[in-house]
Amino acid sequence: MSDYVPPDTPLEIVHSDHELLLLAKPAGLLSVPGKGEHLADCLLTRAQAAFPGTLLVHRLDRDTSGVMVFAQTPHAQRHLGLQFEKRMMKKCYVARVAGHLEPATGTVDLPLIVDWPNRPRQMVDHENGRAAVTDWRVIRTEGDETRVRLYPKTGRSHQLRVHMLALGHPILGDPFYADGAVRDHPRLMLHAESLRLRHPDGGVSMTFKVKCPF
Repeated sequence: MSDYVPPDTPLEIVHSDHELLLLAKPAGLLSVPGKGEHLADCLLTRAQAAFPGTLLVHRLDRDTSGVMVFAQTPHAQRHLGLQFEKRMMKKCYVARVAGHLEPATGTVDLPLIVDWPNRPRQMVDHENGRAAVTDWRVIRTEGDETRVRLYPKTGRSHQLRVHMLALGHPILGDPFYADGAVRDHPRLMLHAESLRLRHPDGGVSMTFKVKCPF
């Protein structure tokens, strides 16, 4: 992380009200501060500068772009946190992966655990890993790659990246799990496209989207 050069882009507000703040996180920006002053710039601190009192609910990997929800009150933070915990939050990602992913739809059910000697890498571990489930749906095949939508049912660290690798189709541009030409892309080709949640004030179901930039 010593080569951290966060993108100097303005805050992109997807939605804002008295309980919720939805932002579009650019690739290359940390969700929360890292250890050390050089890793202080992140989406959370940028959000708090514009909306004092903003509270963290979840994270996206530094190299992943897309929609993130923040809370504007402690009540909203608890409410949204429970939605994640109870798997009520519906997340959809778009990815470009190596090779031709078949069949057109499927599910990966492989438990994950941190690969301690190589952290922050994660790995499949059937004995000690925590449950991790991802559904996929192919959008289209383009040359020697596949564009796919991914629907994580759980929220493990690097879940989508490790699950695609386990299928033999690593995500293009992945600095941890891809090699050679598959890794040689300007960014990780993984984007959090949409998030469906229940509003903390009233429980109405709402869907927020950020268009895929690749």
